[in-house]
Amino acid sequence: MKAVAVSPKSRSVGIIRVERPRLARPTDVLVRVLDVGVCGTDREICAFEYGTPPAGSDSLVIGHEALGRVEEVGAEVTRVRPGDLVVPTVRRPCGRPECRACREDRQDFCYTGLFSERGIKERSGFMTELVADDEKYLNVVPPALRDIGVLCEPLTIAEKALRQIDEVQARLPWACKHELGKPAAYCHRAVVLGAGPVGLLGAMALFATGYAVTVYSRELAPNPKAELLAGMGIDYLSSVEVTPDELAEKLGNIDVVYEASGASQASFELMRVLGTNGVFVFTGVPGRKAPIALDADGLMKRMVLHNQVLFGTVNADRGAFESAIRHLAEFESRWPKQVRGLITGRFGPDEHAQLLTGKQGGIKNVIEFSGR
Repeated sequence: MKAVAVSPKSRSVGIIRVERPRLARPTDVLVRVLDVGVCGTDREICAFEYGTPPAGSDSLVIGHEALGRVEEVGAEVTRVRPGDLVVPTVRRPCGRPECRACREDRQDFCYTGLFSERGIKERSGFMTELVADDEKYLNVVPPALRDIGVLCEPLTIAEKALRQIDEVQARLPWACKHELGKPAAYCHRAVVLGAGPVGLLGAMALFATGYAVTVYSRELAPNPKAELLAGMGIDYLSSVEVTPDELAEKLGNIDVVYEASGASQASFELMRVLGTNGVFVFTGVPGRKAPIALDADGLMKRMVLHNQVLFGTVNADRGAFESAIRHLAEFESRWPKQVRGLITGRFGPDEHAQLLTGKQGGIKNVIEFSGR
């Protein structure tokens, strides 16, 4: 089969031929890959910043944001059927008996760091024609989401964060009483830092959950992302025109900052204006840049005196995928033009070089492995 892979030893990126997968266990499922989203992680792997091939191989098939269709199932498969659309999870457990997180299928909280990740670390990814996986790592997507189902994996970042934010803010008995994960009455204010796919999807999830949302990014408005957000009733402000202090003065108490930029300087500047009892969520991973100056004493003092919570979040479990699928269906119903507008380019596998190693435009680009 055809696959897009990176070879760290030879520092090459290109199409290779790989063996067709087979069902090795009775719970395995054969999936024909339809769409694979291209993200910053893929581009960083193709720049040889990280990425580890499977044991015994010089090449890593990349791609972790995938939508596929079930072609064949093992004898003991019960969760999916041939013809189902599915999105796979990315991280696999470390298998170490001392890791309670992985024992309980929460490898997104793995203690040992010895987990593997499809398309990233020690396991082949989804940028190929067919993949085999255990049914426990597959999530069924309704047929109506065929065109946007590939957005599920990046949306899970926000879904996992939202669950944790709800659990943290539940410590305030007077604040926005509502069922965890269910919409409330816009009584919390969230700022999303960054207007890439993760930021835009996070803004949509926060808004749908009941937050008043402002996206804060460098690019001046008007621009396509600001216009997309305006069509949903979400505000957009440029950091070129509005400083963090002015942002806080304009918005009032900022209950949540959802960082989706990977920019450490901008993140810590915004952390300085996080509101009382606020939560700051890191989702980005900064590249290899020079050290930044940081007012550590001021930030520490503010966190203590204002009861603030800071956490990072990575990857996701099945529950986050299921929440993402439900939210995508809601987005499709409420904002069909906007959610479809997140996918700004569709390309064939032979066009991978420009997306992975060249100048990348648009919001979310997708490589199609099967016809629509």
